[in-house]
Amino acid sequence: MVEEILRKLQPYFERIPSVERPKQHVPFRQKLAWTVGILILYFALTNVPVFGLDPSSIDLFAQFRALFAGAGGSILALGIGPIVTASIILQLLVGAGIIKLDLTKPEDRAAYQDFQRFLVFVMIAFEALVLIFSRSMIPNAQVAAQLGVPISFITFLIFFQLFIGGVLIVYMDEVVSKWGIGSGVSLFILAGISQAIITGLFNWVVPPNSQMPAGIIPRWVWIAQNYGANILSADGLLFLLIDGGVLALITTIAIIFLVVYAEGTRVEIPLAHAAVRGARGRFPIKLIYASVLPMIFVRALQANIQIIGMMLYQRGITIFGEYVGSQPVSGIMYLLSPVRSPYDWVPALVKSNPIFADLPEWMIILRLLIDATILIAGGILFAIFWVETSGMDAKTVASQIARSGMQIPGFRRNPQVIERLLERYIPKVTIIGGAAIGVLTLIANMLGTIGNVSGTGLLLAVSIAYRFYQDLAKEQLTEMHPLLRRFIGEEV
Repeated sequence: MVEEILRKLQPYFERIPSVERPKQHVPFRQKLAWTVGILILYFALTNVPVFGLDPSSIDLFAQFRALFAGAGGSILALGIGPIVTASIILQLLVGAGIIKLDLTKPEDRAAYQDFQRFLVFVMIAFEALVLIFSRSMIPNAQVAAQLGVPISFITFLIFFQLFIGGVLIVYMDEVVSKWGIGSGVSLFILAGISQAIITGLFNWVVPPNSQMPAGIIPRWVWIAQNYGANILSADGLLFLLIDGGVLALITTIAIIFLVVYAEGTRVEIPLAHAAVRGARGRFPIKLIYASVLPMIFVRALQANIQIIGMMLYQRGITIFGEYVGSQPVSGIMYLLSPVRSPYDWVPALVKSNPIFADLPEWMIILRLLIDATILIAGGILFAIFWVETSGMDAKTVASQIARSGMQIPGFRRNPQVIERLLERYIPKVTIIGGAAIGVLTLIANMLGTIGNVSGTGLLLAVSIAYRFYQDLAKEQLTEMHPLLRRFIGEEV
């Protein structure tokens, strides 16, 4: 029923403007130029503030900023949130069978993609309204008075700027995906996290209510100047480990190596061309088969729950928890908020914050257990959804291998035969990989990371950087050997 309505509305969805795909091969230098140009534009737009915004406004996505990209208070405040949220909603609807689409069929896949594009624009408008009505984006009354316009006009102006920023992110993503290298969404996440890590290392600015600089290296200089030999004591070493950022630095380096190792761990299925003797290849089934995208979906789901909680709190409904800024401090919203550092789960460190001084220890431990469950179980669930809806399942892959003229040596050239062989590996690796990413994210969050990018953000950055390197290598290879474009450009 729902899918029939979608097909009837599809002609209208197709009218939504989109970036045209290149009609011929785009040279590597041109792709690189488009990618770098969009990246520069992205950084420029993150520094364009929303006109008419009151200084008391808060960044509702502050805890998830590394994940959603963009920048609080700028016209890109929404970041990639609408794109991710629309993808989650559609995947859940298809995965639950509410929308019955066979994504192996071209017409169903086209309907899925067109509806997703429409849903992204709906989510841009919805999330912009949420930021306004949750009172995190507050219109400036002085600006309204100076312009001689009602405050409602400034509110509309803020909404319009946020909507335009969200639309720009969508089209910038399309330009990179079609004319550049890799994915625009991945590029924006990598750019934001890389910037946060560099800032977390070298920032000399001293935050409010603190004596030490924000960056790790300047912090070490300050500690050496103020502590001296006392840093060698037990308390001093503990201070250096946690407050000095040494633990965060060690965790960051360890996670980088673990993700690179996991990305390189794979089962390779040998392939041979049925018609061309000597033409051989391999289909790699990586340990992190669904990549780290399931973690984006998990954190995005948590972010949307937190937004709903804040909206209710702003309307005087405190049954689900209370907030200080964008931080939940009690109730179920506190229990569902993500753990980001030792200051979120070690009772003594949590209670060192006056806000949580009276918080029961059982709530602190329960929050950690809930976050661990969400990350691991959510990682498995969304990994399965992603594989099934993105054409990475055994049936779709087997069909692609058969269409490319390849076969598995020793087996008949039959999609069903290839599918049965792939079924031995893909479902198991999907579950193991989803759980492994959840565990790595949990460990990184518990120990802290450089720049407070969160474990999810760090895993995303490393995985995206690794795949971006692979995309660069592939582009250079096809540039040198044009005949390989057909085989390398089509991922089977």
